[in-house]
Amino acid sequence: MKYSVVGTAGHVDHGKTALIKALTGIDTDRLKEEKERGISIELGFAYLDLPSGIRVGIVDVPGHERFIKNMLAGVGGIDLVLLVVAADEGVMPQTREHLDIINLLGIRQGIVVISKIDLVDEQWVEMVKEEITNCLKGTSLANAPIIPASALTGEGLQELVATLDRMVQEVPHRDTEGPARLPVDRVFSVTGFGTVLTGTLLSGHIRVGDVLEIMPGRVMTRLRTIQVHKQKVNEAYAGQRVAVNVPGVEIDQVRRGDVLITPGSLPVTRRLDARLMLLSSADRPLKNRARVRFHLGAAEIMARVVLLDLEELMPGNSAYAQMQLEAETVAAYGDAFIIRSYSPTRTIGGGKILQPSAPRHKRFRPEVIATLATLEGGTPLQLVEDYLARVGNLVAIDEIPQAMGWHLDKVKEIARELAGSGRARTLTVDGREHYVAGKVWDTWQARMREVVGRYHREYPLREGFPREELRSRYFGDLNAKTFNTVLALLANEGVIELRANVVALPGHKAKPTPEQKVIIDKVVEAYRASGLQPPSWESVIQTLGLEGASLGELQNFLLRTGQLVKVNEELFFHPDNIERARRLLKEAFEHTDAITVGEAREIWQTSRKYAVPLLEFFDSQRITRRVGDKRVLVKN
Repeated sequence: MKYSVVGTAGHVDHGKTALIKALTGIDTDRLKEEKERGISIELGFAYLDLPSGIRVGIVDVPGHERFIKNMLAGVGGIDLVLLVVAADEGVMPQTREHLDIINLLGIRQGIVVISKIDLVDEQWVEMVKEEITNCLKGTSLANAPIIPASALTGEGLQELVATLDRMVQEVPHRDTEGPARLPVDRVFSVTGFGTVLTGTLLSGHIRVGDVLEIMPGRVMTRLRTIQVHKQKVNEAYAGQRVAVNVPGVEIDQVRRGDVLITPGSLPVTRRLDARLMLLSSADRPLKNRARVRFHLGAAEIMARVVLLDLEELMPGNSAYAQMQLEAETVAAYGDAFIIRSYSPTRTIGGGKILQPSAPRHKRFRPEVIATLATLEGGTPLQLVEDYLARVGNLVAIDEIPQAMGWHLDKVKEIARELAGSGRARTLTVDGREHYVAGKVWDTWQARMREVVGRYHREYPLREGFPREELRSRYFGDLNAKTFNTVLALLANEGVIELRANVVALPGHKAKPTPEQKVIIDKVVEAYRASGLQPPSWESVIQTLGLEGASLGELQNFLLRTGQLVKVNEELFFHPDNIERARRLLKEAFEHTDAITVGEAREIWQTSRKYAVPLLEFFDSQRITRRVGDKRVLVKN
């Protein structure tokens, strides 16, 4: 089922509230001061059942210049606008300002109502209609129907309802499946119930008992009751005007402009990148770092405008800008906003949010401008791809919707399409689906080949780059588990080989340089010639006149390649001599069941210094086993 919200707009005392009452029977002026002054000061709410069966919510906004910020609080969530122009006065200053706001917010569905036609003749109505038509040129309501009507006599109301019914059916459906988002435009307390919040549900749906978060204050609450048009319901959907009771929340913990959301679905921010349009009616250029009143949804926040591609913004032109806010808020990609001058207060521009949570930028940077251009005009596929590229790292699939303001299913579909075309890569870490931009993945591949190849050249005797050292030096943004997942995928693609705790290029073999080969041959020969009474490593090095930090590398290489055998921390043997000692030992066991250390010394013609370590080595190799002070042969 479709749910829509209709809002009024227009100059003060042009009959907006009277028109709504004539259509719905509901008087939206609820405050005593409003009754006394005969004008709307705060937002008013009503509903109308259309002939098609669609029930629309109606937001009646004040038209007085002093209450424009209240008007902005209500107009942000509407689908269709009724721009009301009194027949006896025609287009007035707030008519034009409201029209500017409608145009800046991108509201393209609307009806212009010429009200109070009972006060003028038909010829006058035609003159007002012509004036309105000229006023609408170049705006989002340029093609809006214009309907003369009278709240007093009822003339034109039937045509208005029929036109409204037809146009509401043409309004696109809102996303009822995504995260819930409810900008708060009223906060009040009800005795016995506590705090109540109202607003237009922009996306998703909510149910009684749902846990939601009031942002930017990060106040968690559980919905006790929900009302739609003063009727209790168990759930509400995007496009409906709703009131929710939030137990445990004090009235001073929430204010107009806060947003009730699905927890974690939108980031808190003080910086937003945007395309900013300065109205042609602005009386002066907008200078860089100008202080303005920033209106987003129902929120009004002071902000500085940092122009990213211009020195100053001339009236009627647009620019990329970063809005640096003086208080926190939450926003989504594509949100429309309004800016008003600090003093005197008047609407001067607005635009569209391109990056809801942005880093601080330096001005006139081509890469920043290029990113914003993609965000502004890109397809959903390009937007997700660009976001992944800007992050420059693995991103969990359920984190992307928070940045883009989209539903998870939509993001999954786009991300998988990117992965299928090679423009992104997907990995599973801790059971969660992650994505990385294809360009970032290509960079990782190139970096991996370069740094591992350089490591092989610098340390030719090593088998590969130690994993943790490689991660901490060149991939520090990835934790160990994620890094190992990346390594596994790179190995699967043939970029690298994984060997124990090191990373190597495919086919790499440790190979000494010619100079190292000469030294190796001398060391190995020294150990081979020493038989079963090998010298210490230090004495061999000293005898051969060797020195340098690479000697440790040399020792590791000889042990790893089996050219020397490590018996204990102090003793190394040539493998031929180890094999000779094993053979002599086994021959001795052909004539006895057990051998003492002394007997082993005789068999090997060596001293206790070497015999004991050799026996312990053969114990570790499960050739012998110690029983008391003797060794017996292990039977295989």
